[in-house]
Amino acid sequence: MAKSSATLDWCIVRLGEDHNWWVDEVSDPVRWDVDGLSIIDPRQMAHLIELVEPLRDYGLNQDVMEAAFIPFRIEKEAGAQRVRLKRVKDSFFESEEKLFALADILDEENGPYADLLDHLTRCRVKMLNDIFKFESKLTVDEVEDEIREDQNASFIEGKAIHTFEELCAILDYVPAGWETEDGEEASKAGEDDIDDDDLPELDADEEEKLKNDESLKWDDDEESDDEDGEKKPKPDDEDEDEDDDSPKKSKASDDDDDEKPKKATKRKR
Repeated sequence: MAKSSATLDWCIVRLGEDHNWWVDEVSDPVRWDVDGLSIIDPRQMAHLIELVEPLRDYGLNQDVMEAAFIPFRIEKEAGAQRVRLKRVKDSFFESEEKLFALADILDEENGPYADLLDHLTRCRVKMLNDIFKFESKLTVDEVEDEIREDQNASFIEGKAIHTFEELCAILDYVPAGWETEDGEEASKAGEDDIDDDDLPELDADEEEKLKNDESLKWDDDEESDDEDGEKKPKPDDEDEDEDDDSPKKSKASDDDDDEKPKKATKRKR
């Protein structure tokens, strides 16, 4: 009589509508409940490894992450959008093979995956406290409470939280009102793009007309701006009987300089 396997040797996974992989069948259905059981695909695992790399300077233990997942490789197709995975013993950090990662959640309170969540949160908090000058130090409890609040909202809506999303919530966490350096650079680049794109363009004939026609006043400038998609505000303090000898801007280049949008000030930290 064949002895039944006491370990999880294989599983069948399907690609969900959310483009994440979910477990349908397992070789050990006694201990593993497949209801809402997610699995990380090779592409997602590679991304997670990149995200944890900066945490090495803040105490990241690679072995804790290795122990939190059960590695699988693709064995064969199992139907439409389904594949059968075979358990292996390879390292996620050293293997060149594309591996799926199933979180070891048999003990949700004190198991290897629970240890990983706690470990990553502590490392992330250390990094954020080092990067930002908070008025008071950020704590692990504060981060956990905020992430748990978002998770509870998903549970209330009946949404299962994928393992990849749960880990990214920790590894991408930044307190409200603060941004990482990458976020600042992206914001700055966006502001520069706005400056270039919003500059009004005038052809040579129009520029010459503005230069030589002294009768052109603010009203005419507003009409010209409407054609370019922008409108110049008329000064509130301008009097109808303003001195005709007062200097007026007529060159398109001068108008452009006055009308360039100002860059948004950076968020204070």
